[in-house]
Amino acid sequence: MSKIIEKNLSFYAGKPVLITGHTGFKGSWLCTWLHELGAKVIGYALAPPTDPNMFEALGLEKKLVHLLGDVRDAKRLESAFDQYKPQIVFHMAAQPIVRRSYREPQTTFETNVMGTVNLLEAVRKTECAKIVIVVTSDKCYENRERDLGYKETDQLGGRDPYSSSKACAELVVVAYRSSFFESSGDSPVVAIASARAGNVVGGGDWGEDRLVPDCIRALNAGKEILIRNPASVRPWQHVLEPLSGYLLLGTKLHENCVRFATAWNFGPSGNDNSTVEEIVKKVIAYWGSGTYNAKHASKEPEEASLLRLDCGKAHEILGWKPTYATDEALRETVAWYKKFYQGENPLKLYDYTVEQIAKYMARGGYGPHLNE
Repeated sequence: MSKIIEKNLSFYAGKPVLITGHTGFKGSWLCTWLHELGAKVIGYALAPPTDPNMFEALGLEKKLVHLLGDVRDAKRLESAFDQYKPQIVFHMAAQPIVRRSYREPQTTFETNVMGTVNLLEAVRKTECAKIVIVVTSDKCYENRERDLGYKETDQLGGRDPYSSSKACAELVVVAYRSSFFESSGDSPVVAIASARAGNVVGGGDWGEDRLVPDCIRALNAGKEILIRNPASVRPWQHVLEPLSGYLLLGTKLHENCVRFATAWNFGPSGNDNSTVEEIVKKVIAYWGSGTYNAKHASKEPEEASLLRLDCGKAHEILGWKPTYATDEALRETVAWYKKFYQGENPLKLYDYTVEQIAKYMARGGYGPHLNE
């Protein structure tokens, strides 16, 4: 175990932690981090969504309890709680693609809304979990295409099925917290928070309709990168940024199950937002070669063109702040993909992933705050 990682977030050592969606991109990074922290990781998810994928590339199945299951299957999800009795839950399982939500709106709502209901029902019925973090999205806000960042108190909404489903999931969290999990007498308290993050980048993502994976696929194949809506602005950040926020939030929920059981934004600095075209240019520069073709996708399903988060609440109350600027995030991301395409075996790639986590922590990614 890395000494840099070991001295931080020791709260998780030895604790059973359930991650739904653990076979996905963000889930695989979180599994790796928690495994290095000494947690007993239990994963519940569908099979990895892409080929290749980070979960298999790192050989993670051998490092945790790997349960194949759908969050829409309430009985199977509840049985996982009964058998493994997780104390901490990170709910990340979702249908995460905006354009797919236009093609499959029912599946999107069933997974993102009823999947969250099923998860919280399992928490309510089994009574083993004491800390629950439900990961939603920055797209849960009613997007008014404004230049100011959205705060946790802003109106929820969504013009597309995906965004709407995430807003609904946030409402589910509030309803369950208020109805079933607030302290009353001798009843056990469950601390439930939601986490809203902007677009993430990082090695190991091969998701569909995602900018950096699309770039990497094209660059590795020696093809021109085709991009939609080059002027769209997103709060780009390295995947370790929101994950560090989730992990920090978990420790805070343990300290105070009432004060921190609310919604939190995790995004880049307010002045560190980039357009799609700017991101593509930087990826090409770090890859070392490549070309792109920028076309506005006027016939594509609607996607918000301007979206920023105000993370002042997390900065002031949690002591959380981003560590990497966009350039650093993209440099680390491209470096990971290069390692993968060099044919590194799972053990070496896993070790390199841990090195990236350790490097992030050494740069101050929550280290000073968590050692206090």
